[in-house]
Amino acid sequence: MNCEELELYLNNLLKADQFRDYCPNGLQVQGRQKIKKIATGVTASLAFLEAAVQWGADAVLVHHGYFWKQEAPVIKGLKQRRLRTLLLNDINLFAYHLPLDAHAELGNNACLGERLGWRAEGRFGTDQLGWIGSLSEPMTLADLAMQVERTLHRKPLVLGESQAKLKKVRCIAWCTGAAQNFFSEAIAAGAEVYLSGEVSEPTMHLAHESGVAYIAAGHHATERYGVQALGAHLAETFGLTHKFIEIDNPV
Repeated sequence: MNCEELELYLNNLLKADQFRDYCPNGLQVQGRQKIKKIATGVTASLAFLEAAVQWGADAVLVHHGYFWKQEAPVIKGLKQRRLRTLLLNDINLFAYHLPLDAHAELGNNACLGERLGWRAEGRFGTDQLGWIGSLSEPMTLADLAMQVERTLHRKPLVLGESQAKLKKVRCIAWCTGAAQNFFSEAIAAGAEVYLSGEVSEPTMHLAHESGVAYIAAGHHATERYGVQALGAHLAETFGLTHKFIEIDNPV
């Protein structure tokens, strides 16, 4: 398919025009017209782009692209090297940020909850990005942290004890990436535990004082699954060849 057809399909599928985002969503850098091979990844880093070039990608599709608000507009240094890699190799760059977080089936939150076996029962927060639901079975906070570690292959940081250390919890809220600012809204929604990717200093105090535990499971680790599901969907729908390229990131 051609790049304009793919952008139109993705924009409609993800409802990209409904979000006020920190970056443009859609085709950020135009490359060759015909697309047969598409590589997906979390971030359009130079390492990711070089791996996509080596694989022979016609297009790359990521969650974290370029041209963020308040970043310097000049094209030099690392930005120049990334864009030069795309342009010299005639590769299209598609990027979807909040639309990919929010999608009900292919989004980061939907896919993370599915992998962990959590039943989504409601949404909260800006653009309804936060999800709340129940665990597949009640478990202690320690067991929940072990489940997250086994699934994401990354040891999470756990703050708070959710009242008693051995108490079993059922209600969980989550929002992937850097969504620690939704913690208060998750508490108000009735969550016993809230999981996101990153954590900031005030989060520890809020966890201890509220009695609601906070799990920081990694920005990259929690946002690997939506873009994979989206790439697989494109491959199945349009017969494209798809490959997810993992660039390890401990953050």
